[in-house]
Amino acid sequence: MPPRSRPPRQRRPRLEARELSKLYGTFPAVDDVSFDVPVGSVTGLLGPHGAGKSTLIGMLLGLVRPSSGSALVDGAPLREAPNPGGAVGAVTSPAALHPKRTVRNHVDLYVTAQSLSDDRAQEALALVGLTAQADRLVGTLSVGEQQRAAIAGALVGHPQSLVIDEPAQGWAPDTSAWLAGFLPGFARRGGSVLIASRSLQPVGSMLDRMVILSRGRLVYSASTAALRAAHRDRLVVASSNAASLALALAAAGVTDAQIRPDGRLGIAGADTQSIVAIAGRAGVQIFDIAGERTDLEHAYLTLAAGAQAGRPS
Repeated sequence: MPPRSRPPRQRRPRLEARELSKLYGTFPAVDDVSFDVPVGSVTGLLGPHGAGKSTLIGMLLGLVRPSSGSALVDGAPLREAPNPGGAVGAVTSPAALHPKRTVRNHVDLYVTAQSLSDDRAQEALALVGLTAQADRLVGTLSVGEQQRAAIAGALVGHPQSLVIDEPAQGWAPDTSAWLAGFLPGFARRGGSVLIASRSLQPVGSMLDRMVILSRGRLVYSASTAALRAAHRDRLVVASSNAASLALALAAAGVTDAQIRPDGRLGIAGADTQSIVAIAGRAGVQIFDIAGERTDLEHAYLTLAAGAQAGRPS
């Protein structure tokens, strides 16, 4: 009798937020947030300014004490890790680079702090494309080069995870392009990435998963593919009777049809020819059919805006 095959072993998520909350006085900066960052994934932590992204990252890194809940790295708080720099490489504020230090000297600080070999600084600079700028003063670099110098410091310890908070001024175009090439490869090699952003535009193409915050609360946590599937392209139909058309479509197996405030019907899963035919059989007159393409940025903004509108200030 052949041996029974065992189910594949589930790997514990590299980064975990478990019912995390942070109060500043009575203000809930983060309110009961739970999510995972799986091994081999690039996860976006998204939300408008003031959503709680930086506070949440601070709790994951052990820089901010939670009011309640747990922030775990490889199953334990980061402060308990025997080698924190090898567990997580963090970028929290590229603006904190000293303008009078050379790029090499900045990265050497991280090498020394972790008792690493001297060649790690050069290796990290090569990873971020700053080998030629190693002896320049940080203050003479472009914004994008400064951002990559900050990332180099996070890479010196060969971390298993990267946690990257978005700079206040946003990502420079050259940094966005570099991140889009580097981070998916880092994840494919068994790493885990959590990257914060106010907008999907600079990071959306690299994300496997999305965690969306609004006013400190979690409004979405799932795969990027699931969000895309839930916000499909639609045909928007103006007709003589939207309710009757929706019923006729449902009877024909087209169940994703939503009556909008303006009386039009938004339909996914049917083409123009099918809609016209079904409407004709139901005695519904069609006045206009227009295509509507929903991109991820629109879906994200809709989720964040809806949560803000539903929560009192």
